[in-house]
Parts: sequence; structure tokens; C-alpha cells
Amino acid sequence: MPVPAKPKIYHILHVDRLASVLTDSRLWSDAMVQQHGSPGTTIGMGSIKARRLQSALTSHPTLKVGQCVPFYFCPRSVMLYLISQANHPELMYRGGQGPIVHLECDLHASIAWADGQKRRWAFTLSNAGSCYFEDRASIARLGEIKWDAVGANRWSGNGVDGSIKEGKQAEFLVEESFPWTLVERIGVQSQAMYQRIAGLPSGKAHRPRLEILGEWYY
Repeated sequence: MPVPAKPKIYHILHVDRLASVLTDSRLWSDAMVQQHGSPGTTIGMGSIKARRLQSALTSHPTLKVGQCVPFYFCPRSVMLYLISQANHPELMYRGGQGPIVHLECDLHASIAWADGQKRRWAFTLSNAGSCYFEDRASIARLGEIKWDAVGANRWSGNGVDGSIKEGKQAEFLVEESFPWTLVERIGVQSQAMYQRIAGLPSGKAHRPRLEILGEWYY
């Protein structure tokens, strides 16, 4: 499958983190969240988050994965499935997918911003929290991402090659922080979440489109 003409990237977070994101006008990397003590529910697995703080990128040897803001190339990620099941022994958060929010951004606009700010960025071909992954830092190499796997709705089970699950977990990483102004759309699962986010005080000129997108969830 060729590289999409206008690829999008997706960051997921618990709804109770949005207030601090709006206050700061940016998303922070895990390393910066730990440093600042940013409020809100942490989602993810503790051991993997710890590994990401130690794992260096090949394309930027002095930059750790955990020093970057992470994005997937699709909604309805493998991680979201684990969150929805709420039974993985290493998962710190057990509140299900209902409070999880998707932030959608444009890949090329994000790269242009990072380049303009001299922020390092990279993309991985699989899960950047694994013990082994490959990363790239060139737009010319976007074709190395398995885009058919990224877009797959069925990524495990009988007859499904294991490489599909790996490829679906490809990530885009931006050093340190990511501006709220680049968020184009907010996707939520329910009317209740829609109303909760619509009621958040913003005070910012930038208000991304807010939509109920059940197809982005399990």
C-alpha cells in the first residue's frame, strides 16, 4: 500500500489530562510529564514507559523515546484495545476506553513545525516500547511503514500474520513537546465525553473540531 496523500497521526490520552494540555497549550513527553508532575490519569504500562525512557533512537542516538511525544498513524490502536479490555497485568489504568480521547493531527504539518523549531522527530516501523524496533528520520522513507497494517482492523487471530500487529503499532515521535495549535480534530466515543470536552474552558483561539467517532473505538 502506498503512503497516503495526507497521512494523519493520533495521540491518545485520558480526558482528565485535557485541562492541563489546554493550560500549557501543548502535549508533553513522558519525561517532561514526570519532571513537571502534570496532573491527570496516566495510561499505559509502567514497565514499557520505563523502557521508553531508556531506549535511544538510532536516527538520533542522544534522544530517548520517552523524551518524545508519541503518536500512532491510526486511531483504534492496539494499545487502545488493551485499554478497552482492562485486564493486562502490566496496565496501570483500568478505567476502559470510554474516557480515552483521540487527538488527530496532520503528519506533514507536524514535521514542518518540528523542523522549524529545530525539534528532532522520527518514526518507527513498529512499537517504540518494544525491546527492538527500527526508526527513521526522513520523509523519503515513509514508504517503509507497513501502511496496509496501519489501516488493518483485524490485526490478530487465526490466519493473521504477526507482522500486521507489529506494523500497526508504528509511531511518530516529536522531541519534548507538541503544540495544541496543530491538533485538527478531537475524537471521542460517547455523547457524555463530547459534552464534557465541549464544556472545558479554553480561552484559546484554537479549538479543534470535536466529533463522536465510535468507529475509532472497540
